[in-house]
Amino acid sequence: MSPPTKCDVPIVHLFIARDGCELVSGHAPLFFDIAIKQTMKLTAMVRSGSKAALGTHDKVSRKFSGWAESYRERTKRGLDFSAALIILIMLSPILVLIGCLIILDDGYPIVYRHTRIGKGGRAFYCFKFRTMVRNGDQVLREHLARDPAAREEWSGSRKLQRDPRVTRLGAFLRKTSLDELPQLVNVLKGEMSLVGPRPIVAGEARLYGSKIALYKRVRPGMTGPWQIGGRSDLSYARRVEMDCEYVLGWNFQKDLYILVRTIPAVLRSSGSY
Repeated sequence: MSPPTKCDVPIVHLFIARDGCELVSGHAPLFFDIAIKQTMKLTAMVRSGSKAALGTHDKVSRKFSGWAESYRERTKRGLDFSAALIILIMLSPILVLIGCLIILDDGYPIVYRHTRIGKGGRAFYCFKFRTMVRNGDQVLREHLARDPAAREEWSGSRKLQRDPRVTRLGAFLRKTSLDELPQLVNVLKGEMSLVGPRPIVAGEARLYGSKIALYKRVRPGMTGPWQIGGRSDLSYARRVEMDCEYVLGWNFQKDLYILVRTIPAVLRSSGSY
C-alpha cells in the first residue's frame, strides 16, 4: 500500500489489537477510507487466528508510525524555517550593530564557525558571533596546562567560568546569548532547529556513550532543555539525560514550552559563561 498523497480527514494514530482496532485522535493525517478498509481486512484475519495477519499487523503499525513521524518532522521543519526567517529579518539591525561592535573591539572576523555534529551524525558548520580572541585554541591549551583546577572544570563540563579566551564584548554577548543569533542561518539551511539538544563537537560524542544515537535522531537546537535547565551550572551527565528525555518525549507542546521558558532563562543569565 503506497502512502497517501493528499490529506482529506485528520485521523491520528491507528492501533490494531489482536481482537480488534481502535482509532484515536492525534496529530498524523491519514486517509480515513484507506485506513478503515485495511483495518477491517486485517482485523478479520487476526480474529481468524492467521499467523500471516499477526506479521502484517506489525508491518502496518510500523508503516503508519513512519508516516506520522515523517509528517511531524516536516511540520516542525516548516515552522522552524518560517519563524527563523521572520526573526532574522526583524533582528537584522541588531545583527549589523553587533557586527560593527565586534570589529571595533577586536577586529575581524565577525562570525565564528565551528564543526558540530548534526542529525544523522552529519557534520555542519555552526555559526556564532565571535566572542573569543583569534588564537583561542592556543590560549586554552596554555591555560589548562598551568591550571589543574581549570583542567578539572573543563573535563567535567567542557566550559570554564573564567575563560581567558573570551573578549570584553564577548562576555556580554555570551551572557545574553546574543552570540548565538547567527544560528538562525543554520536553521534556515536545515542544519538546526529552533528547539532541540544543543549542538556538540565530535569530542563530546564520547560523553554520550551509547545514547549518542538518540542525539543523532533530531536536529540540534538553538535552545533546548539544557538551555532552560541551568546551562553550564549542570553536569554534562545531566545534560545528556535531559537531551535523551527530550528526544524520547518530543511533541509540539514541549517545544513551545521550551521557547517560552528560554526568554526568562536568558534574562536571568543563569549558567551562562
